[in-house]
Amino acid sequence: MQTRVTVLTAVAVALAVAVTGAAAYLTTRMALYQQMDSELLDLAVTVAAPLSPDPHNPDLLNRSVLQASNASAVLVQASGQGVPISTQQVQLTPGADEVAVARLGTGHSVRTVVAANGQAYRAATVPIPDTDYALMVGRPLRQTNLILSSLWLVLVIFGAAGVLWATIAGSAVARNGVRPVRRLTLAAEHVADTDDLAPIPVSGNDELSRLADSFNQMLRALSQSRERQRQLIADAGHELRTPLTSLRTNIELLVADQDRGTLPSEARQEILADVSAQLAEFTTLIGDLVQLAREDQVMPAPEPIDFRDVVNSALERVRRRGPGLRFDVELNPFYVVGEAETLERAVTNLLDNAVKWSPPGGTIRVQLEGDRLRVADEGPGIAEKDLPHIFDRFYRADTSRNTPGTGLGLSIVAQTVARHGGTVRAGRSAQGGAEFTVRLPGSTTLEGLRR
Repeated sequence: MQTRVTVLTAVAVALAVAVTGAAAYLTTRMALYQQMDSELLDLAVTVAAPLSPDPHNPDLLNRSVLQASNASAVLVQASGQGVPISTQQVQLTPGADEVAVARLGTGHSVRTVVAANGQAYRAATVPIPDTDYALMVGRPLRQTNLILSSLWLVLVIFGAAGVLWATIAGSAVARNGVRPVRRLTLAAEHVADTDDLAPIPVSGNDELSRLADSFNQMLRALSQSRERQRQLIADAGHELRTPLTSLRTNIELLVADQDRGTLPSEARQEILADVSAQLAEFTTLIGDLVQLAREDQVMPAPEPIDFRDVVNSALERVRRRGPGLRFDVELNPFYVVGEAETLERAVTNLLDNAVKWSPPGGTIRVQLEGDRLRVADEGPGIAEKDLPHIFDRFYRADTSRNTPGTGLGLSIVAQTVARHGGTVRAGRSAQGGAEFTVRLPGSTTLEGLRR
């Protein structure tokens, strides 16, 4: 990138210098030629006027003016013949333009001609009044061409020096300009080589600084995701160890008893029931872990949802798990954009939690009003010290360590609500039990949701 910027700078400056130099050269050349043409025309008119009575009379020619002007003069006849009338040895050969001026007796001609000695001359031709002759006056272009050659040499030398300086300056600017990119590249290579996700220092407020900020944000997001995955794996390994150990012990007892047959039938049935319960708990735990593993995924195909249908489906499933409980349900219209399956899982987890902690014959209140869903029970509630950790993975309060469950249900609720742009809060209900409040972005009408 540095080389590309340097080359582009050098090319741009070279083009600018070339255009400027060419413009300066052409402007100077045009100015010098215009000045010479004007002087030659004035000289030709001055010398031609006295020749009007007799163009062939040498005494009428003002030779001193021609000598002072370093000019040669030729008398041009209408027939096309040129007669030198000055004392200089250079002979100018008239052409069609000069002959036309002699024949017409009006106008003038200014052009570059080549004299008999091979040198370039600038010649001006004017008619001699009241005759069919014209006077051709020429001056050598050698001095003018030397000036232009010197100018061209100066432009080339200083233009080349300017391009060289611009190349050096462009290289320095490019080196300083791409320094953040180089630092960002080194940081990316460092991450690839060492797996270290430490952010890089950023200064300034330009596009490269914002690019570095975005890179740092990506590193922080990767670091947080990795930390969550590491914590999930560690917690999952810890939580899986207990049911796996118990399951293995029970299965080994059954295998050992297969040969001995010493276990009573009741004990064998109890062990099988325990194995079945542990398998169910193990299956639930695996499902919860899979759900949590989707934390960083984008929500697939979100669509408009009547949130009342989600809550009703969850209620229908949970009612079978708490046959002795009463459900006080109030659902007002509310529509959200999201994934119905994951939302139903989250609401089911909230209701399962309420069922687990409700006393026999207790009432679970479910209220959907506006953008708030409240789920409250009449259980013991949540201790103040447990409230900050209630949505942490595998967190269990002291009172719940001996109760069934994976410790992931409320974590899944928090994750699902956050993925849908909402919030969930835990507190104490008016009846003294736990109350969970979920807020989701949406609208009370389907038309309002589509706007």
